[in-house]
Amino acid sequence: MPVVDADTHVDENDETWSFLLPEHERFRPLTISPPDGYYVDPALAPKGYNRFWSIDGALRIRRNRDDVRTGTTVETRELTDVSARLRDMDRLGVDVQVMYPTLFLTSVSAKPDVEYALVRAYNRWLGAKSDESGGRLRWVVIPPILSMDKVAEEVEWGKEHGACGVFKRGVEAGSRSANDPYFFPLYEAAERMDIPVCIHIAAGDPAITDTLSSHLTMYNFSLSPIDAFVNMVLAGIPARFPNLRVGFIETMSSWAPYAMAELQARHERSGWMGQFELGQDLFRQGRFYLACQTHEDLPYVMKFTGEDNLVIGTDYTHADQSAEIEAHAILRRREDIPAHVVDKIVRDNPTRFYGLD
Repeated sequence: MPVVDADTHVDENDETWSFLLPEHERFRPLTISPPDGYYVDPALAPKGYNRFWSIDGALRIRRNRDDVRTGTTVETRELTDVSARLRDMDRLGVDVQVMYPTLFLTSVSAKPDVEYALVRAYNRWLGAKSDESGGRLRWVVIPPILSMDKVAEEVEWGKEHGACGVFKRGVEAGSRSANDPYFFPLYEAAERMDIPVCIHIAAGDPAITDTLSSHLTMYNFSLSPIDAFVNMVLAGIPARFPNLRVGFIETMSSWAPYAMAELQARHERSGWMGQFELGQDLFRQGRFYLACQTHEDLPYVMKFTGEDNLVIGTDYTHADQSAEIEAHAILRRREDIPAHVVDKIVRDNPTRFYGLD
């Protein structure tokens, strides 16, 4: 089985929008730089935030990254040199990278036509890059979540062109949590096509942007996947969609004990509100997967998740709290995790989750 980097990223660029349909040209994102004095309070300007995408009347960050800090180059981050990215993978001992977006970690628009135009172009761009990589660069297709009638078609196109997952935010489409029946057509499509739903940290409210440090909070970005997990269990999503796999990406895994304690309390004390299944092997039986990080107390976490439902990623291209460019090597050096369990986390589990075998 291949060594899989379960969470990497791409930085969108002008080439991404070359895949816009002619009728969508009016939605093309434009790159702008802020004038002097844009940030009245310098404390609101995170370091390096001096370039933006202008989309639908709002700004989204188009990041300028540091090569040394990220361990990458512009060419590998933006996929203008696919062969260079493959060489990086060889250096890191990785056979397959699974790529997630950067721009779409915030919801780009509340208008369905704008969202559809941009995610369609993004998907065609990633499909072309995956083809160029000979299948070593896999990716998660972004569904037009505000146009549910177009979701199945887009997911199917993605799977036919190298996608191995479907991107989802924990709370989105008008503050709907992941148990909302609104999303059932997405789950039905993913289950039918044997492709997992990948709930990545992200902000689903278009009013929340990444241009202000005041927005870059755990509440806005990191907690919604936990909400998604708890509510999917409460709503019986695993039983309703018995072949659906769901992953929680870049969330760490240390929240699993808390979430299980929350569910246990609800199961014991709130039965009058409605019963739900709560097995001791919930993660395996519910086909829930978590992306962990090397600094976590993984032996303790695995008491709740088991050893067959953890994966690991490097967050390749990014340089935040989740970035671990040498994650696979670091994990192998840990003495508290048996080698066969490490093999599961870096090979067997992500291969099964993403359907790469």
